[in-house]
Amino acid sequence: MVAFPKPDYTFNFDVQAEINALLSHKQHRNIPAKDPDKLLVATWNIANLGLQQRNIDHYKIIAEVLSWFDVIAIQEVHENLEGLFQLESFIGTNYDLMFNDVGGNDERAAFFYDANKVERLQMVGELSVPPSQLRHIKISGVTEVFTGFDRNPYVASFMFKDKRIVFINAHLFFGGESASEMNRRGLEAYAVGRYADLEKKSPHSFADYYFALGDFNIPKAQPGDPIFDALTNRGLVIPEHSTRIASSIMSDAQYDQVLFFPDTKRTIKADGVFDYDQAIFAALYDEKPRSFKGYCRYYISDHRPMWVQIEF
Repeated sequence: MVAFPKPDYTFNFDVQAEINALLSHKQHRNIPAKDPDKLLVATWNIANLGLQQRNIDHYKIIAEVLSWFDVIAIQEVHENLEGLFQLESFIGTNYDLMFNDVGGNDERAAFFYDANKVERLQMVGELSVPPSQLRHIKISGVTEVFTGFDRNPYVASFMFKDKRIVFINAHLFFGGESASEMNRRGLEAYAVGRYADLEKKSPHSFADYYFALGDFNIPKAQPGDPIFDALTNRGLVIPEHSTRIASSIMSDAQYDQVLFFPDTKRTIKADGVFDYDQAIFAALYDEKPRSFKGYCRYYISDHRPMWVQIEF
């Protein structure tokens, strides 16, 4: 992991005023209040969490957003767990935390979940492809060979009501825009979709529902994008009325997604991307508009959280 450049200035703000601005924007973006009969699930790549030098107030802002949801998949957690534990201290005592070991790029994945709302089940682990199955990870027209994930997706299972749910928390290889690196990313995307498909169809399937969520580094979440096509090749779909708000604060990229199978569509009651950067640090934007996004990228994230509301 490589930290983004740290701003060379200090910006003082009232953390409660910024949280109030977030809460107001939450209503504007139609994020539902928590409901005992519905599950709010989110995914957020929190840039270089544990590596970039956030202060307590920044963690409070991030934790406020996390606390709106029942299950949250986190990507880009550093080997240094300080940032994750800071969020744990502010998100609320009803939340439990779980995370995997360090993988590629010195990076972990994590879940926060409201233990009063969902029950964590026994199936927890990393998605890896056995050597005998590597040859099955292939895409038409791609000659590169899949040798495994750069960062193994983190798989966890939960019970909500009487339904078992598996979440596949992924952060796919990014690299660059060369054909070989795009193909490598596409193979990882296909491997995630294939795993979900095989698990769902297995006579020994553990769960009723499978979701893949996280940072898939998809430039455009639409047919014709090679990463999107690879990810959805085995049947995964995105919400029917998926938001047009980009999940990156720096571009129009739709890196982050929540995917599921078509028979799950009826359970998706709402979805969206929360563009937190349109709500907070207004004084900074007025004072330093050219450096505003750099500040957000370092102290909050270059990604916006994506969410869905589920009702079984």
